Amino acid sequence: QVQLVESGGGLVQAGGSLRLSCAVSGGTFSYYNMGWFRQAPGKEREFVAAIAWSSGRTYYADSVKGRFTISRDNAKNTVYLQMNSLKPEDTAVYYCAAKYRQVPTIEAMRASWYDYWGQGTQVTVPS
Repeated sequence: QVQLVESGGGLVQAGGSLRLSCAVSGGTFSYYNMGWFRQAPGKEREFVAAIAWSSGRTYYADSVKGRFTISRDNAKNTVYLQMNSLKPEDTAVYYCAAKYRQVPTIEAMRASWYDYWGQGTQVTVPS
């Protein structure tokens, strides 16, 4: 059973930075496309970023492009989300997700495409 565990969330002032980590166990990490999503109170879960399993190609939501960077370390079975220039509207629970081996398309931006999910980590940027 594949398990995903996020860490690195917290409270940070606007303009600050955080790096989220998602450690994956129970599967061959290098075969998984990895994604980050977030969900703010009263809102639907939304796509943030994704990284392909084979090519390493990255995908970003327009709202975070240029501020967030997704990366992966296959040796450590971990995917990261570096978040810079944080804004109050980035406040949410952040979830990582994994999809086995399919070539990412536009579907990689949909939560329903992913097979496995972590429990989430809270990021709070006060206004």
